[in-house]
Amino acid sequence: MSRKNDIQVVCFGEVLWDNFPSGKKPGGAVMNVAYHLKTLGLNSHLISRVGADANGTELMQVLEDLGLDKTFVQIDQQQKTSTVEVHTDQNNEVSYEIVKPVAWDYIAFENAQTRLVAQADAIVYGSLSGRCETSRKTLLHLLALAPYRVMDVNLRAPDYDEAYIATLLNQTDLLKLNADELIIISNWFNQDCQSETERVELLRNKFNIPEIVITKGSRGASYYGDQTEHHWSAYAIEVADTVGSGDSFLAGLLAMKLSNEYINDTLDFAVALSAFITTKTGACPAYKIADVNRFIRAHKKDSSF
Repeated sequence: MSRKNDIQVVCFGEVLWDNFPSGKKPGGAVMNVAYHLKTLGLNSHLISRVGADANGTELMQVLEDLGLDKTFVQIDQQQKTSTVEVHTDQNNEVSYEIVKPVAWDYIAFENAQTRLVAQADAIVYGSLSGRCETSRKTLLHLLALAPYRVMDVNLRAPDYDEAYIATLLNQTDLLKLNADELIIISNWFNQDCQSETERVELLRNKFNIPEIVITKGSRGASYYGDQTEHHWSAYAIEVADTVGSGDSFLAGLLAMKLSNEYINDTLDFAVALSAFITTKTGACPAYKIADVNRFIRAHKKDSSF
């Protein structure tokens, strides 16, 4: 990762408390991505909003303790800090009950955000972050300023609609989604697609998306670019939990990609980081790049199909 210390990434969207049966932990997809980017040596900035309540005060302290830039995290005097009820089944698969409305539904546009986004190398945003009109307008305004736009699909019923997802897809340079989300979204526009490649090409052509990455859990990940595709298998691991695994994957992918690494090396690192994080509990465990590199060496194999 040659110039990672100079790379600036803005992460827009939700910061929150995940309420597990065992207790609460800080979370939110974009906060997780920001944390992993920072841990990997990049400069990450959060644009979000918390409530003027005990949960908000505690969450702001967590951001500070994690070393995350909270300059652009707003304080809402009316809406409460976001919480999510997290449920884990016998297969360690996770489901979420997202409370609404909350503070990050009301992220206001501020002039200072303009320079931050325009000078960044990329902006990362999820489909969930624009479920309410205020944050939606702010995000769309910022996307018009961003040099490289990375969309992380996060379909959480009932907090999405086809028209808004399509609006975001029209402004996306790199799209990351899982295999189930690919099927759902492609079926909105054409139900005749059979293969993953057909579904990807449908979205790439309809919305002029240069790059699409599909995460597949235990089946690895796939990258589709201009007349190229790369597939990478998963690492064999014992899963502790899958919370935040997709967020760590995206951070690993961006850290390598924005450092101009080869796509196979990029996919391998992203898949490895995601696997490493699933061996830990929680979305943002403490670690260093050296820990990930040791994990890769310990599990190294020919991962490409």
